[in-house]
Amino acid sequence: MSKRRSRIDIVNDILEAIERKGHKIKPTHLMYKSNLSHKLMSNYLEELIGKEMVKEIQDKGHKYLIITDKGLEFTFKFRKMREFADSFGI
Repeated sequence: MSKRRSRIDIVNDILEAIERKGHKIKPTHLMYKSNLSHKLMSNYLEELIGKEMVKEIQDKGHKYLIITDKGLEFTFKFRKMREFADSFGI
């Protein structure tokens, strides 16, 4: 049985999904890649946009989400934290 994701894991999953897609992704694609309902994803995005980790842009009539430098810094530090914990078997 799998463990539920923590809030910080979900934030990291959202940011990594944007990063993996080339730093720009459509909202629907992000919803599927981060495995969230529309309502949950909207709540997380509202917070991430407010914290300037993600920005919404319009390009050729489509809405995209892009990861900011602050969001990239979060994913980098989160990976380091996870590597540190793993090195101790935590």
